Order: sequence, then structure tokens, then C-alpha cells
Amino acid sequence: MKKAFLIAAPTSGSGKTTIARGLMALLTSKGMKVQPFKCGPDYIDTKFHEAVCGRPSINLDTFMASPEHVRELFMHYGSGADVCIVEGMMGLFDGYDREKGSSYEIARVLDVPVVLVVDAKSAAYSMAALLSGFIHFREDVRIAGVIFNKVGSEKHFSMLQQVCEDLGVECFGYLPKNPSLEQGSRYLGLDFSQQPESKVLMNLLEEHVRWQELSKLFIPRLGTNDSQGGNNSFPRWEQSVLLARNAESFSFLYQETLDRFEKVRCFDPETEVPLFDGIDLLYLPGGYPEKHLETLVGNETCRKAIRDYAEQGGRIVAECGGMMYLCESIVTDEGEYPMCGVLPYKISACKVDRKLSLGYRQFMLDGKEYRGHEFHYTQFVGEVPKSIVQVYDAKGEPVPTPVFRYKNVLASYTHLYQI
Repeated sequence: MKKAFLIAAPTSGSGKTTIARGLMALLTSKGMKVQPFKCGPDYIDTKFHEAVCGRPSINLDTFMASPEHVRELFMHYGSGADVCIVEGMMGLFDGYDREKGSSYEIARVLDVPVVLVVDAKSAAYSMAALLSGFIHFREDVRIAGVIFNKVGSEKHFSMLQQVCEDLGVECFGYLPKNPSLEQGSRYLGLDFSQQPESKVLMNLLEEHVRWQELSKLFIPRLGTNDSQGGNNSFPRWEQSVLLARNAESFSFLYQETLDRFEKVRCFDPETEVPLFDGIDLLYLPGGYPEKHLETLVGNETCRKAIRDYAEQGGRIVAECGGMMYLCESIVTDEGEYPMCGVLPYKISACKVDRKLSLGYRQFMLDGKEYRGHEFHYTQFVGEVPKSIVQVYDAKGEPVPTPVFRYKNVLASYTHLYQI
């Protein structure tokens, strides 16, 4: 694997996900093995990637992992690919502390070229000032070129080409305005259950973007690890895991975490009853359990089995939606729904209580440092319960996110990077 590029943008909402997904689908349709990656802790864009590439997308994050580990992941998962496409997050230089943790930092750590996706709606030569700033702001990252989005006409595009010519930067083409490509938002992030028509997107990109040249972008100083990183060299945790997995209720997972376990067995809490024989850990990841409460309540046998497993000292890690599932109940505008009852708390998913809680999180427990992120709208009913440890954000400031331990259960709103 020597061909790779990172798709970034000046700001969020510029069209990174649309163009990244479209290029992944287009190159895959041309017979290439495309390995997708996503900067940051995002669980939703990775689902777009996997749907079009036919292989899991891997998160790359320099707050939750060291630069060395990020490079290891990139080499391991990209080793068998024809081209690696990394989708950035937010604006190119937007991180948790200035540019720390940003797409720029990922590009610098991996030494991959950057393709800027720029929303050109209602702009022409003023783009020169914007692009000049991004090209010259940091000298240790290579801006390979630009793709313009929401271009109004061929004449509009010719004006934008003049900008690139004057700046001496490659113009890889454009995506015209097209209402069918607009992505809606949902309860939490993008709606991965309803994708815009990919065929339309692929046809537009094939017609208006020089995708052949993009697929040839390479890593100029690729290290000697290029021949390494096969599946046999990836460190594993010698544990057997029972994983709660459902398309929405329990779906927020890092592929790396699953691949590190010696054995993973899955069950669906909406329709199945878990069997705990021969497992070391029950893993309840995040998702949207509040969207499927009637089904979860209906599977009473599953909820009782999990409660009994916890009471008998079974080891459980529950994150965000998984923690909500372990609580006494979830309250919505329609009523109150009993959950597993392992934790004596109630969670409100009522509209009046919706409040966005987000950010990186870190804490120490039993001599081990945990890092992850928090992103949810639901809240505890009443006062926030007491935490067994103090949780901090990325800058080391204390936050009120609680962490719970009950027997061998570890639960929190925090999505942990490594459990």
C-alpha cells in the first residue's frame, strides 16, 4: 500500500462525507480494493464507508491513541489495499486544542497528501484568499489539490480553475449542485439508514472529477513497515467476548477493538437470549436503544439473563446506549420503559430534557488510563449520580460524566477506545 490520500475541508458541512463516500464507491466499482479510514471517534461516517467499500472503516485518532499506534493501524489495515482513503473531520485544522487531534495532525503523522473539498457556492475568485491560507498555513502537510463542491455551472467552474492556476495548486474537478445529494441530519449525526442515491453521485464524480489521478496519489516517504502489518502481526487480547450487536440499538463499535479479541460471539438483545458459557466479557456498546424501546422491553428473557449475569459477578463493559440498557428504565414522552435493572438509575430521552453532551474523555481507574469520547442527548433523571472516579476532558478540565462500577460491571456514557 503506497497510494493514499486524506479528504479534508475548510469547515464542516463542505461535503467531505458525500465526496469521500462517492470516491470510495467509484474506485471500488473500478475493481480497486479501497481501505477506508475516518479521522476522529466518529461511528456513523464509518458506516457509510463500509457500505460502499465492503470492508470495515478504521478510526484514526491522536487523542485516544499515540501517533505510533495510529501509524500501526494505518499500515495494518491498509496493507492489502490498492488505495487508502481517509476522511477527515470538521475543518482541516480543527482539533481539541488548536490543531491537536485534527485532520491536519493525522495527515502529518501518516505523511499522506491532502485533498481539500471546498464549498464553492456563491463564491468565485475570493476562493484564492481562502485556499492560499490553507495551503501556506502549515508547511509540514502537502495539499495535493482541490475538489470544488456545489458548483453552479461550467462557467463557475472555469472561474474556480483560474484560482487554482494562480495559486499553483492542482484542481481535481468538481461536484455540481444537486438536491438529491443533500444529506439530512438525524437524532445523532448523519442518517446512515438512508443514503442518497450512490449511482447518481458516482456518475457525477466520474464525469467531473479526475479520479484516476486521485487514485495515484502516494505517500512520498513511506517507511520500512510497508511490508509489515499483516493479520498475524496485530497484537491480540486473549479474551472471548459476547457482543450485543444490532443495526441501531447497539452499533457504535471500533473495528480495531473487535479484531483484537481472540473470539467474538454476537447476539441481538432485541430478538435473542445471550448464552454466557465460555466468555470472559459481555460488551454492551452504544447506539440508539431509545429508538427501539418496545422491542427491547418485549425481550424480557434477555434482560433478565443479563441482570442475572451481572448479579453473579459476570464481567460487563457498557458504554452510553449500553449503559442506558443496564439502567432501571428509560423515560420518553410516550412513557417509561423498564430495562435490565442492573444500575438503579433512570434515563430521560424526553424532548424537554434533550441536551447535547460531547467531547473527549479520560480517567484513571485501578492504575489504568482510559480514553474515549462522549456524544449523547439523553440525560439522567434527577441529579447526576456520583462517579467512582473524576473524569476529565481532553484539556484536563473536570467534567461531570459519571463512571459506575457494580460488582464486575463498568459502565459510563463514555465510549471507550480500548476496553
